[in-house]
Amino acid sequence: MSFAHNKGRAEALTKQREREKEDFERQKQLLAKETELKVAAITNKFAARVDAVEDKLKSETVGLVTLDDFTARRARLELERAKQVAAAKLAAEEMEKSQNAVAPPKAKVVTGALSFNMDDEEEEGDGGAASEDGEDSEDSSSDEGDSNQATDEGAPIKRAAEETAEDAAKDRSKKLKLMKNPEVDTSFLPDRQREEAERQEREQLRAEWFDQQERIKNEEIDIVYSFWDGSGHRRVAKVKKGYSIAKFLDTVLDNLRKEFHELRTVSSDGLMYIKEDLIIPQHSTFYDFIVTKARGKSGPLFDFDVHDDIRMTHDASVEKQESHAGKVLLRSWYERNKHIFPANRWEPYDAEKTWDKYTIK
Repeated sequence: MSFAHNKGRAEALTKQREREKEDFERQKQLLAKETELKVAAITNKFAARVDAVEDKLKSETVGLVTLDDFTARRARLELERAKQVAAAKLAAEEMEKSQNAVAPPKAKVVTGALSFNMDDEEEEGDGGAASEDGEDSEDSSSDEGDSNQATDEGAPIKRAAEETAEDAAKDRSKKLKLMKNPEVDTSFLPDRQREEAERQEREQLRAEWFDQQERIKNEEIDIVYSFWDGSGHRRVAKVKKGYSIAKFLDTVLDNLRKEFHELRTVSSDGLMYIKEDLIIPQHSTFYDFIVTKARGKSGPLFDFDVHDDIRMTHDASVEKQESHAGKVLLRSWYERNKHIFPANRWEPYDAEKTWDKYTIK
């Protein structure tokens, strides 16, 4: 009993699965047909000419063909196709023109003339004169007299109308001017002309400022320095204010290599420049120190004139206008002697650090 019941249930489930499978296949076919129709509609819009050219090209190029021959044939077929499309378009335009020519003309709508429209009055005057001529064509002598009288009477009317129009335009301009209060400050309102003038003025001032700074950078100054190898050897180098410390050290090397043999194999990277007990970085320029009025531990960094050692004549703890001669030395010497005086006083330059305890008197 149970076996027969299970067998019937299995057959029912099998039939149900077959029906579901048939429904699924039917829906799948419907979706595929709809997709094919949509794709065909799109491709027909955009690829009709290409398909025609490609089919013709495939029929003409059979076997191995060179690239030049293939390109020439393709160009020829595309040109022929373009000519056919242009001819069809031209025929369609001619047909449309012929249909428009056969169509009856639209009735012209005549609008009523305004009382102050002078052009319409002139046209009406011309039409009235023509009608008067037609009505008085029976009597030639009376026709000439009426036309001359109409012309003489129309001139002052025309002049009066023109004067009235000019007066009305003046009144309108006066009303527009009276709408603005000249005493109100309108500088905060956007004004394109004023903004453009301000922009041009800013650009001009900016260009002038850059030109002025370039002239300052090209000015030459005398840098007093001392080559330090344990004792000082004072020299003078003429450089421009825009020179960097590295370029200044190159100039110093050119001047000192003849006197000091240890400098013959050294580059500017092997030298250091010490100014007012500060180690000056080689990327800095003299122009930077002059413009910012930079200060060191024992004097100004922007003064490069010749002065005696102020430690011999003044209190070293108080900064004066006088400055020390900068020291040029080998980096290897500094590494060997940085634990003893005066190298133990030197420290790297920091633009953000200030020396408040030194004051200019």
